[in-house]
Amino acid sequence: MSEQEMNSYRFGTGQEPTDEMLEQIMKEVAEEARESNKKASDAHFEQMRHNIAKNRAMWAERINNIING
Repeated sequence: MSEQEMNSYRFGTGQEPTDEMLEQIMKEVAEEARESNKKASDAHFEQMRHNIAKNRAMWAERINNIING
């Protein structure tokens, strides 16, 4: 199927997509979902690393204040 045929299809036209069109649409949606999930996961773990570093610094300061008076 050509890219022009794929780009010309619209769901709301009352025309059913061919199996080939539907397969291509599903592949594209799956790829976008994988990319979105990876970005969200990467951002989540980066935020966790930031929070860990911040908490470690806070506790190190508290411990130093207790030790040094």
